[in-house]
Amino acid sequence: MAVKTHYSILDFLYSNQFHIFIIYFTTLAVPSRSFEHDSAVISSFTYSKTSLRPYDWRYIRVDLPTSFSSMTIALESDVNLDKDHVKHANIYNLPMICVREGSPPLPDAYNISITGLVLDPISYESLGTQSVQFAEKCYPMQKTILLRLTNEQISAGIWYFGLFNGIGPTRTQSKMINRGSGYSLSGNVTIEGCMGPSISGQFCNQTVNQLSCFEQNSAQENFVSCRNNYESSCSGPNEPKVYTLDLFGPSEKITISTSEIKVNQSQVSDDKSNHSSIGLMCYIRHGAMPSSSINDYSGNIMDAPLIIQSPKVGRWYITVLPLDLSNGTMGSIGVCYSLTGQMRQCPQNKAGVNCTWERYMLQTVLRKNPDLPFESYYIPVSDNGSSRSSNFLLEPLLSYNSLDESQSQSQDFAWTYFVVDIPLGAAGGNLHVRLNSDTKLTHEIYALYGGLPLEDKWDYFYANSTSNSDGSMFFKLYDSYEKNIGFYIIYARGGTWGFGIKHLTPSHQSQSQTTMAISLERCPRRCSSHGTCQNVVEMSGLSIYSYCDCDRNHGGFDCSVELVSHRGHIVQSVLLIASNAAFVFPAYWALRQKAFAEWVLYTSSGISSGLYHACDVGTWCALSFHVLQFIDFWLSFMAVVSTFVYLAAIDEASKRTIHMVAAILTALMAETGATRSSNIVLVVSIGAIGLLVGWLIEFFSRYRQFSFSAELFLNMLHRWQMLKGWFHSLVKTLARRFRWYLVLAGFVALSMAAISWSLESAETYWFWHSIWHVSIYSASFFFLCSKVNVTECENQGSTSSDYQLTRQDSLSRGEEPQANI
Repeated sequence: MAVKTHYSILDFLYSNQFHIFIIYFTTLAVPSRSFEHDSAVISSFTYSKTSLRPYDWRYIRVDLPTSFSSMTIALESDVNLDKDHVKHANIYNLPMICVREGSPPLPDAYNISITGLVLDPISYESLGTQSVQFAEKCYPMQKTILLRLTNEQISAGIWYFGLFNGIGPTRTQSKMINRGSGYSLSGNVTIEGCMGPSISGQFCNQTVNQLSCFEQNSAQENFVSCRNNYESSCSGPNEPKVYTLDLFGPSEKITISTSEIKVNQSQVSDDKSNHSSIGLMCYIRHGAMPSSSINDYSGNIMDAPLIIQSPKVGRWYITVLPLDLSNGTMGSIGVCYSLTGQMRQCPQNKAGVNCTWERYMLQTVLRKNPDLPFESYYIPVSDNGSSRSSNFLLEPLLSYNSLDESQSQSQDFAWTYFVVDIPLGAAGGNLHVRLNSDTKLTHEIYALYGGLPLEDKWDYFYANSTSNSDGSMFFKLYDSYEKNIGFYIIYARGGTWGFGIKHLTPSHQSQSQTTMAISLERCPRRCSSHGTCQNVVEMSGLSIYSYCDCDRNHGGFDCSVELVSHRGHIVQSVLLIASNAAFVFPAYWALRQKAFAEWVLYTSSGISSGLYHACDVGTWCALSFHVLQFIDFWLSFMAVVSTFVYLAAIDEASKRTIHMVAAILTALMAETGATRSSNIVLVVSIGAIGLLVGWLIEFFSRYRQFSFSAELFLNMLHRWQMLKGWFHSLVKTLARRFRWYLVLAGFVALSMAAISWSLESAETYWFWHSIWHVSIYSASFFFLCSKVNVTECENQGSTSSDYQLTRQDSLSRGEEPQANI
């Protein structure tokens, strides 16, 4: 029975109540037991290698038929987290795997503090053999994970596994860069099932008996009575019997009882005094095999019938186990019995106690918008309802009969029920419920998946502004005023939902007009007008889920979280755009040196970067975002390479060749992975290689006139002196070619650019990227200024050579007269 429960991320993440077998391949130990079973693989899916960048996520949908016996999910990733790292990691950056029944998990839907959260890695000891039914849990992603679940642990239906690489409000924020570490994974899903309809269990060794049902109709109520085959319902020592009961529509209650009980072939009297120590323990569970440790309802049906109020639609499993209550064992007792299940159903449009309340099946009206699939609203199939809009009047539909005296002390309240059906492929949508009145609202709203809610049995509810499910993970309250109420059920499960309105009876209500609206929307509140709604097919391709792609200033699953204030947005925009003005320094120097190609490149790079960031912050987009991003990064890469090539004194033909090769390489880098941190190393390496090639071209063109005679090679002394002379000349040339204090300043600025690039994150991008703009243009400016004009260097060298030649000539002329004398 579902009772009022509040969730938090502290309970949501890594709780020990996540009872699931997820263990490493190296620690998986299945006891070797020999069972005769008749199971086979009924489906298998292989997921190829997929990469998840920071704040990326993927969903895997798994459909489990009622005949499944076990499901195995094997995941391989390159995540390598040890226990200490997991416990001290930032939850917003931690790779994780989450699971949820019926709809995609959303670990950051509820913005509660997670201070003090301790994250334990997955291990066999931290898990149990208990059920994971209705649990929404997350665990750290690991290098190797094997997840094995049986039909004794989870129910048949649709399960979603979410793979996240960081969570939090910034997950949906529009980002230009993701500097964090990503990871890749691949996996396989295998589902085994039992081959016969009358067998079940994880080893398909458990016989399942379908109760035979027949209807008993009356004017006021409908009864469906089901019972077993008496001859086959005899249990020996420790021999449980399993039965199934299918419920196809909403019912008031199910009653499970026994009769015709025989112990060791002796009839048990009505007072059961002769066999007071004998019990028939009954364990009942919706959708999965029950046991003494895993069940929804349990009791000794020899003492009293077991009653399930407002049961959920679907298959119920019933396990009956004879038990000696005196010592808790069977001993050698054999018990035969007749099991009876009675479903009390109301007429088609009635519900509740004695079938006195109104129940309406709402029809689906699809919205005509191909960009938003599965969007629809629900209106009553009744002449009292209005089909012209999504709102319908509530007063003509309300129930008139109040609660029975045995149900409540107040006799002024009644219930009215509405039933809606959500397509299974639309599980990534959100149910929006609204009430609007011209007077103060006194209505309470309860929602239950698969059945009709009661005051003590619901999934979500709203009573007033202080008493509601606002603390639940997938309940979001937006409007809570005296005259209007509005809330969302986030990622509502596909299937049947029941909504109960607890209200004053019309005789006790003031004259008012109240309208109600229930709609299925792809994104809550249209992403709060701060983003766009995106529709994505999950990895198996079986369903569509939607999410909000927020702008640069907002985040959260509905873009309602302001991450950057208006003033902060202005400051960040000015810095990101205005910092590109640093291109003026290298562009001015290039123009002064008549390096027109470099001048065009620096100018274009600065202007394109400014336009790109203006578009990125939402000011103005001259071209599409992708085009602006490509041009910005490509020209930035080319500016770095061109600066290095400029330092080599080579002819224009050689420069054009190097520039063309660099342009192709940097264009590929800008297109395939512009924001990778490794790009800065690659760009500098390409520039350094270009500079080295330029120097080699200059060197060989300068010394190619020298010939190396055989005599030179034979004379080791002369050859060594020649090499020393070349090396000495090269050092002198480099010393004269550059102003080395400016070269040092250029490398300092380049190092600062590399540091700022590596420090960029989603939160500090605006600051460090502005530093990057200034640093990279300053580095280019220092490198350009460090180069000395080649003509000046050659003039200095030729002057020195002429001086030496003149001196040698004067000396030789001074020696001639002495020789003559």
